[in-house]
This record gives sequence, structure tokens and C-alpha cells, in this order.
Amino acid sequence: MAGYKMDEIKKIAGKITGMHVEPIDLGESFIDFSARFAAMAGTTVLLSGGDLDCARYHILGAKPWLTFRGRNRKMTITSADQTVEVNADPFDTLRSIINALHLNDLDWDQSGWPQPLAAGLFGYLSYDLKDVLEKLPRTSVDDLRLPHICFFAPSIIVVHDKSTDSTRLCIPARNLAGQSSLDDDLNFFKQLLAGEPPQKGSFSGEAAGFKSNFKKSNYLHAVETIKEYIAAGDVYQVNMSQRFEMDFEGDTFNLFTKLYANNPAPFFAYINAGDHQLVSTSPERFLLQTGDRIETRPIKGTRPRGKTPAQDEQLGRELKQSKKDDAELSMIVDLLRNDIGKVCRAGSVRVAEHKRLEAYQNVYHLVSIVAGILDPGRDAVDLLKAAFPGGSITGCPKIRTMEIIDELEPHRRHIYTGSIGYISFHDTMDLSIAIRTATIYNDKIIFSVGGGIVFDSDPLDEYEETIHKGRTLMEVFMGQEKKASKKSYVWINGSLEPQEQAVIPITDLGLQYGYGFFETIRVDHGNPKHLDAHIDRFYQTWKHLFAEEPPDLTWHDIINQVVEKNGLRNTIAAVKIMVTRGDRQDPPYNHALVVTARPYTHRLTDKQEPGLNLATYPHARQTPLADHKTLNYLYYFLAGKWALSQNADEALILNPDNTVSETNTANILLIKDKTVIRPASLHVLPGIMETVVCKLLSVWDYKVEQRIVKPEDLFTADEIMVTNALIGAVPVLSLDDHKLPQPSNLWQKINKEIL
Repeated sequence: MAGYKMDEIKKIAGKITGMHVEPIDLGESFIDFSARFAAMAGTTVLLSGGDLDCARYHILGAKPWLTFRGRNRKMTITSADQTVEVNADPFDTLRSIINALHLNDLDWDQSGWPQPLAAGLFGYLSYDLKDVLEKLPRTSVDDLRLPHICFFAPSIIVVHDKSTDSTRLCIPARNLAGQSSLDDDLNFFKQLLAGEPPQKGSFSGEAAGFKSNFKKSNYLHAVETIKEYIAAGDVYQVNMSQRFEMDFEGDTFNLFTKLYANNPAPFFAYINAGDHQLVSTSPERFLLQTGDRIETRPIKGTRPRGKTPAQDEQLGRELKQSKKDDAELSMIVDLLRNDIGKVCRAGSVRVAEHKRLEAYQNVYHLVSIVAGILDPGRDAVDLLKAAFPGGSITGCPKIRTMEIIDELEPHRRHIYTGSIGYISFHDTMDLSIAIRTATIYNDKIIFSVGGGIVFDSDPLDEYEETIHKGRTLMEVFMGQEKKASKKSYVWINGSLEPQEQAVIPITDLGLQYGYGFFETIRVDHGNPKHLDAHIDRFYQTWKHLFAEEPPDLTWHDIINQVVEKNGLRNTIAAVKIMVTRGDRQDPPYNHALVVTARPYTHRLTDKQEPGLNLATYPHARQTPLADHKTLNYLYYFLAGKWALSQNADEALILNPDNTVSETNTANILLIKDKTVIRPASLHVLPGIMETVVCKLLSVWDYKVEQRIVKPEDLFTADEIMVTNALIGAVPVLSLDDHKLPQPSNLWQKINKEIL
């Protein structure tokens, strides 16, 4: 598979045949220069803020000639107009790309390749790649559905060395179908540099500010849960985080620029990934590779900067002397020594520096440096697989902490605590830990902040620390708030409430089974059209489905209130009245009775032709939804309820042609002459337990068939059973008060095997 991938990659990407390198004079700041490329998909900007020894280079990668993106094991590699899709391990695919494009066949001067890189991949690895490396639970929600791995191979790389104040342009010369790309890439670069600089766009966020995916009380409880795990001996430390999001509009690179001006850190990064952008203000290096030399720089321990020199000095000294922070950092240093030691020469891993106090614009950090020498035959991908994700932002021991993180955090982390940076085609790599990093996606900005929880952590202090860490990003929106959008209100069970605060319990049968109904009413300048007819139909349905008297309400007044509250009195509105069953069968009922209103635009308003076009739906009304366990379960729920009213346990469900399909909660199997008969239906849920039972019976020399079954066929079978995931296999004794053949003990044998 690896050979196949490499051949396919070389086929679409061509071959790097040389390297154009020249010194250049930008004539403007590096960040203003980078702004010229920022709107282009695939552009990556890596800025080194401050004067620390890890903050030497500013780097731009732009105009990618190859893109590599993947989720789970679905990998996509695109170059020019050609695409290769493979089902493969993302790390193996990354290695295949690097090996296919490695520069070891090219001649270069004796001084070696330009440092830190001349050609390579720029991008990110999301935290969720952990699931490729370890078998872990996946109980949190992946609502973003963004790539787990995303890299670009830029045709233009510009490196500014802050220590020498020199700038270098690198363009890989590629040969594809006999044509060199160098002249086109050089001309593109020169034309863009000669053009007018782009205008800086504005950006703004929702006036209500960032909203967390945790309630404060829930976050505090999560910290307490971690402390219980620590007390039980599961873990020593867990990095716990909460996620914030808000509406966003505007220029993402200008946001990046303002953040850099406010608080420069060594590993600032901007990635325009096309459909989403990343803005990272990380201070932490994950992995550095230069040939066979590697290092990692874990950060543990944080204190705010003081308001006066004396207070500032005191806070720094307090952090340096903190036994708690020392213990946390030492623990993570040991974890990382073990991780990189898996791929380093024996005895080469060492702690080059421990508990260094580093000062940033708004915080102090404690930092250690762990270094080593790669084993011969090991490469950057081996190092990544050994150490990813970084131990400083998971906890210790790593696997158990990742399980706990998944248990307690509601959403997948995606880029948060993943890595951002570059991997070259000549054995160099520099990746940051993606903390203090925001994702801008579909008009939302999303970022997470967290901290390491240990046994003596105070939950409130830990919560406040996450707020403090996120303040850098939050504060940049002060003065940039966009005008608050008008709130929508609903009438729910007698009260007018903001729409986002209207709640229906998860136990409501309307939510669980779709047990409810609605009417949609046109309201023209405050006048509900045909209201009496709508309410009459609504009430008739209420009596039929709920078997109770409908409520005594003056709907005109309720609709008036909702229309007025939503500012829709002087326009046309669509008003919806809907009700769910609740979960109480006797008074006091807990139906959810809801009225909503929204502006209405006629469907023909924006059409070019005066009517609607129809197409014949290929499914007759025997519901194709029967193929799935949909939320719309009302049909089966009412069937089961009816069966109980008939003194039965289950309802037999028939197809439109009166043949047998299933029961309201189970599949049905007929046994006759060592043959298992599965009723044939055009649409029926393929039962998991049904499949398991049929496979078992096949092993026991039963023949399995699927054919049309009529109700009367149940009486001529040897025995009948129903199956589902909860009950296993259970015999059927009667149909419509008529006894069926006496069952054998086959169902007991089946359950002994499968349950």
C-alpha cells in the first residue's frame, strides 16, 4: 500500500528537480508582507514573537502546489486538478508524501539546505488524531467535522531570520509532464510583491460575547471528578478544558495581526485552510527536529504579570518556587522523556534545562527543554507517532487522561492541543502545541482554554485560570462588537420567552418518538388567515392522537402576543403552533405547547418562473424511514400502545400488501423444517440481533431464507420468535388471540450463546 501511495503521489505531484533560493528585501514588515497572501487558500504564516531563543524565524508558505487533508482513514491528496483518495493511516500517508518529495536526491552546497527549511509541508495535526494512535473511547461530539490532518506544500516559502535581519525566498522547481513550474511561481511572486498592499478589513464578534460549552457548575463538577480519579489512582494529572464560541464576521488575518501586536509569542500561526482558518497565539513548542537532533519544550505553571515591577517580580518568584507547579512540570518532563525515548538513541535523551522562567506580555510560564538524538532509520513521522499528542496538554499517564478528557469534555477538541507548524522535505520540523488557538469556520469563532488538574487543585481557581488564559483572545473584540441581532421570542406553555431559552425535556415523547403535531398559519399584518379552520384541524388531531380534550385557549390573543413581541405586526409572518405529548399519561399533563413566528417571504418572490416544478418521488407510502431508527417513531409507538389496549404485548406490523414485516419493537423469524424464514419487506429495519441469530442458526445447520410471509403462515410454522438487541430471541405464543405452534427450547439455546 505504501508503494502504491508513493507512486500515485509522484504521479500527480511531479518531482522536485531543483531549488531556487535568493535573498530578498521586503520593504515592509513581515506581517504586512504576509497580508498580501493571506486571502489565498493554503497560506500559512508562522511568526516568532518576543526575543526568546525559540523565536528566531518568521516564515511564510503560500501558493500550495499540493494539499493533503484527511479525516479518520479517508485521505485526500490534491495537486493541480488531480486527486488521489486512499483509505489509509494518516501518519503513514504523511510519511509517503514526505518520502516521495524528499530532497535527498538533489545536490546542494556543502553548507547544507537553507535553515530552517527550503521546501516542505505547512499545516496542522488535530488532537483527534489520537484515535489513530490509540484505541480510545469516542463519546464526545465532533460537531465541526473538520480535517484531522491538513497540510499544504507551498510553491513560495519566505524565511526572515530575526537574528541577522535577513530574508530569503525559496521556490522548489518542479517538473510535471515535462514542464518546469519555476518561472510561473517566480513571476507570480514578483507581481504580487509589486502590487498595491491589500486593504485591512475589519472584524467583529457577537455583542453578547463568547459562550462556553460548559456551565460553570458543570466545569467545577468535572474538576471534582478528575480529583476523584486522581485519588483512586487512575491518573496523576489531567488537562481539562472548556470551549468558547461566538458569531464572527470580517477579516481573519486582521484578527491575527491585532493579536500579534497585543501579545507576541514565539509560535504565532495563521492558516488559511480554505473553508476554515486557524489563528494561534501559542507560546509552546511541541517538537523541533534538525537532522537527527530533536527537542521538546513543555510548559507547566502560569502566573499573571504584575501591575508594578515589585508585584511582577514577586509573581515570577512565586511561580519559580511553587512546589505544585514544579511537581506538574517534572511529571510531564518524565512523560516526554519516555515518549521521545521510544525513537531516540539509548542514553541520548536528557533534560537540557528545567524550570526556566519565561516572561510573556501577560503571563509567566515555567518551561523545560528535553533533547535527544533520533535513532538511525527513524524519521519525523516516527517522532510524531511516539509523542503525539503532547503530554503537557493531556496529562499523565497519557492514555488514561485522554479517556477521561473524552468522558468529561462535551465536544471533540479538533485543533486545540493538536499541533501547528512545518515538516520539511529535508529532515527538519518545528511544531507548536496548539493552545490559545482559534478556529474561524462558517461565521463562528471557536477556541478552547484549559489547565492541568492535580489532586490539590481548587475547582474555582482552575475555572478562573481558564478564563484568564482566554482573556487575550476575548479582549481583542472589545470595541469590535457587532450590533446584537434581534432576539426571537416564542410562547411556550403560557409564557413568552427568548427562543434560545425555550426548553423541551429529553424525556418528552415528542422528542423521543415524534409524538406531536403542528399547524402553520399565515399572519398578514397582524391578521391570522383562516384561524378557525386551522384550530379546528389542530383540535381534531389533538383528540385523535392524545385521546383527550384540547386546551381552552384564545389563540388569536396568543398569536397577537408572539407577532407583536417579534416585531412582525406590520409585515407577513409565518406562525407555527405545535404540541408535543410530554411523558405523563394523566393530568397534570406536561405537553410542550409552543407558538413561534418568523418573517415570511413567498416562495415565488426570487424565482424566475411563475410556479413550482414537481418530480415523482420513487417511494410509495410504506415509509422508506422504516429502513432506519429515526426519531419519527410515532407509528410504532402508537402500534405498541394499541397492542396493550388489546391485551397483547406487541403489534404485528404488515406491509401495504398485507404481508408480514416486523413487530413494533422487533424483527420476526419463522422456523420450519430446519429453515429460518425472514419476512421480505421493501422497507424494514435490518435488525442487529436478527442478523446475529441467523448467523448462529446457520452454524447450527439451519438454512436461512428471505421470502414473503402472510399472517396465516405463522400458524403453519414450527415456531416463531422475535428478536431485538435487548431481549435477544423470544418466542411468540399467539396472534390475535389464536394460539401459535408450541415453541421448543431453541430460543433458550440461542440466548445462552448470544446474551
